[in-house]
Amino acid sequence: MVSPVNTTSQEKLRKLQELLKTLKSCAIAYSGGVDSTFLAKVAYETLGKKALAVTATSSTYPQRELSEAKQYAQEIGIPHVIIHSEELDIPRFSDNPPDRCYYCKKELFQKILLIAQEHHLHTVLDGSNADDTFDYRPGARARTELGIRSPLKEVGLTKQEIRDLSSQLHLKSSKKPAFACLASRFPYGTKITKERLKQVEAAEEYLFSLGLRQCRVRYHDHIARIEVPVDEIPTVLAQTQKIIKRFKTLGFTYITLDLEGYRTGSLNEVLDK
Repeated sequence: MVSPVNTTSQEKLRKLQELLKTLKSCAIAYSGGVDSTFLAKVAYETLGKKALAVTATSSTYPQRELSEAKQYAQEIGIPHVIIHSEELDIPRFSDNPPDRCYYCKKELFQKILLIAQEHHLHTVLDGSNADDTFDYRPGARARTELGIRSPLKEVGLTKQEIRDLSSQLHLKSSKKPAFACLASRFPYGTKITKERLKQVEAAEEYLFSLGLRQCRVRYHDHIARIEVPVDEIPTVLAQTQKIIKRFKTLGFTYITLDLEGYRTGSLNEVLDK
């Protein structure tokens, strides 16, 4: 049963609609995640064909995510453009410094700005929300430098409020687990390559095929560190032999399970020490 959306959330939704009207037109950095899908829905209902969703494919963006992004955009009805943006071609990105996301976001937003110009759209938006203020987000610097707007954040919508409102709008994305690009599976300083990205993607796809709703496979050279929600740890333990066999065929030598469970930004924990 979906919990009712409180008045505050409805007020923020109205503010979002009003803000979008003042923009008159927009191109949205659209990944198919909870936030950008909700923004695409509200923008399309508010601006019609003057709203455009733009999705960038790359080695760090799994095929499963692209398929869902296409499906959600089609269901919403918003015009959808797919471009290619290969982060591994960006100087310094593949070296994986702590501000890796800055270089990725800057290239992505520059490409979407060009798409916006081609379609005579005034503003580029992203799906950052109010909760993102409290996480390590080096990509925020690229938004500031390039004038990218974050309307969900501007009206104060939190992740949970966005999920609740998405449910009210009958968006399938409302229950979608959080996702971060595959580059986030590598400790800072570990070289990111296409081969390693494919290795991690294949490992995570296998875990999803076992019925897990959320997982991360963190890459530590020969070691795969599996993160799943604490309540799904028994599911992994019940299938250890199958997981070990599959992961070894993918090139991992040691397969470990993180007893602390899944959490976003776990590789940022070393930055606080």
